[in-house]
Amino acid sequence: MDESDQLRRAIETQARRMAQAERERPTLLAQTVFLGVLALLLVVPVVLGAYLGRWLDTLSAGYSVRWTVGLILAGLGIGLFNVYWYIREH
Repeated sequence: MDESDQLRRAIETQARRMAQAERERPTLLAQTVFLGVLALLLVVPVVLGAYLGRWLDTLSAGYSVRWTVGLILAGLGIGLFNVYWYIREH
């Protein structure tokens, strides 16, 4: 009886774990929202850097893309840090 009791407990434990895993599984909507947030965290700083850099370049005399390129790269760095931080926190 001892072996069958252990087997029954092991099966019950495994069934509880499987049921819990099924309840906690993220849905397609949750995964889509997660990826959308990651995309926004990456893209928004890059776009803001491009707009700010372009505006600063128009203030200088002659043709220059120095600010635009620099702030796009800074925005990319900030965006990558945002994505890393968000994934680490979740």
